[in-house]
Amino acid sequence: MSCCHDSAAEGAFTVDASRITFGRGCLAEVGDRAAAWGVHRVALFSDPVVAALPVFDTVRQSLRDAGLDVVSYTDVRVEPTDESFRRAAEFATEVQPDGYVSVGGGSVIDTAKAANLYASHPADFLHYVNAPVGEGAAVPGPLRPHLACPTTSGTGSEVTGIAIFDLLSMAAKTGIASPALRPTEALVDPDCTDTLPATVVACSGLDVLSHALESYTARPYTRRTAPDRPTLRPMSQGANPWSDLGCREALTLLGRYLTRAVADSSDREAREQVMWAATLAGIAFGNAGVHLPHAMAYAVAGQVRDFRPEGYPDAEPIVPHGMSVILNAPAAFRLTGHTDPVRHLDAAGHLGADTAGAAPEDAGAVLADHVIRIMQEVGMPNGLGGVGYTDADSRSLAEGTWPQQRLLGNAPIELDKALLATTFTQSMRYW
Repeated sequence: MSCCHDSAAEGAFTVDASRITFGRGCLAEVGDRAAAWGVHRVALFSDPVVAALPVFDTVRQSLRDAGLDVVSYTDVRVEPTDESFRRAAEFATEVQPDGYVSVGGGSVIDTAKAANLYASHPADFLHYVNAPVGEGAAVPGPLRPHLACPTTSGTGSEVTGIAIFDLLSMAAKTGIASPALRPTEALVDPDCTDTLPATVVACSGLDVLSHALESYTARPYTRRTAPDRPTLRPMSQGANPWSDLGCREALTLLGRYLTRAVADSSDREAREQVMWAATLAGIAFGNAGVHLPHAMAYAVAGQVRDFRPEGYPDAEPIVPHGMSVILNAPAAFRLTGHTDPVRHLDAAGHLGADTAGAAPEDAGAVLADHVIRIMQEVGMPNGLGGVGYTDADSRSLAEGTWPQQRLLGNAPIELDKALLATTFTQSMRYW
């Protein structure tokens, strides 16, 4: 930490993390761990697909074996909306649990966070939603214990205080961010990923990859103005020494194992290591924050017209979150490479790129090109054009991105709508 900036500049960073249990079979511990928090009546959240799998039964039985009263909510929507968050909050308000357990991907964990929040501290829905979309009000107190059990290796939601949803009236994603939303504990069991379809592993793994890349290249915490009070320091505080550790290790693991994990569902080592990378990157971005690729992704997912990926429910069009992020990433890192060539090249090297002899002015391109190579290896579409967008959509996508000021402000460059539109155009096709 430097002591050489003026009194208005930030001079400290904060480290927050959930208690984490990692390892095959650890979901059997959830009942004992929930009981240790004094929970008696638990709301068990999942989605219809996961609720039909053995992993859900494992968690439910563990809770019952611990003597807990279990009330299940399995109507979580993949890619949640404000309406689905409201329905979940109504359920929680009605049953009044004194603890929550979520079993599923980021959609399930985020929905449980929102239900816990609005049942614990009722308010108008937009009261807690990030500004400028909502009021961005602070959560006024603690929430009920929440034990998160991720079944995908990607979102990192089990260790962050962020809940993301589609605001239907804006056709764009936004979210709620508060340390109070961070789950009390995370139980990360790689067994959950053994049966995931390849496309799901690819999308969630590429979300991890971008978590690590964005946190590592975010605006450094020392370039922020110190908050008026220490408790107002944002979770997205920028790149910092703690988050850097997780980012570097996550990138190394992904460079080594992600393609293997997608190519072969029987490669248990690869899937376990990608799950560990997801945990590390989740802790990292929960303390540093992501930036441009994620900000752009919310508009990409919100304005989708008719794209339906393999391996996902086909009831309606979606661009899965990890896919919507990575399709923007190469163009974004070409744009930010000049801000810190050393970091961009270092990130590319951890991913496995050959950076020997690379000039500083080529840093963004070196990183972007290696990300594109990984996208090709795991079967991603060729840019935004591959999910149905054209150059004519760039302005609308930029407008949809602009409300994401929490993320855009974490980027290492200053952005405006025109630059966003240009970056979307450059994301339409990569090969």
